[in-house]
Amino acid sequence: MIHGDLPGKTVVAVLFSLAMSLSGNHSSIASDYRLAKGQTIYVPVYSNIFSAPRKIPFNLATLLSVRNTDMSASITIVSADYYDTKGKLVRRYYQQPVTLAPLESTSIYIPEDDTVGGSGANFIVKWASIREVNVPIVESLMIGMKSGQGISFVSPGQEIRSGAR
Repeated sequence: MIHGDLPGKTVVAVLFSLAMSLSGNHSSIASDYRLAKGQTIYVPVYSNIFSAPRKIPFNLATLLSVRNTDMSASITIVSADYYDTKGKLVRRYYQQPVTLAPLESTSIYIPEDDTVGGSGANFIVKWASIREVNVPIVESLMIGMKSGQGISFVSPGQEIRSGAR
């Protein structure tokens, strides 16, 4: 017997189960990916953030990144529209749909001095595909440098509607 009234095999089984739950069950990884024919994605963007304690704006450059994660099928970016803090449309970045080949990426750059979006800006990205594909990674990267100080962070997109309606 090992510790208390539990037989040794039971303790080993309990420890094994605990170890598997702590390390994550890797057999479910294959089911973690998602397939879709299209999505509408909300992507938070920050033209600036405020430094404490005086709320001084710290301007940031933004890179919106769209990455086709499917290894065998293309996707089409239907639109990528930029909205300001108040929800007002600022810019439409694609006048025509843009097709991304398997594993291809594209990006939109907003310079540090373009602060029209404000601290609550966002992109609405719509994409579509003829067949179900791995959903793309859509995220924004914010970067800023000032007086020897630098900041960078990523903001992931979130699906707000399935399909690119």
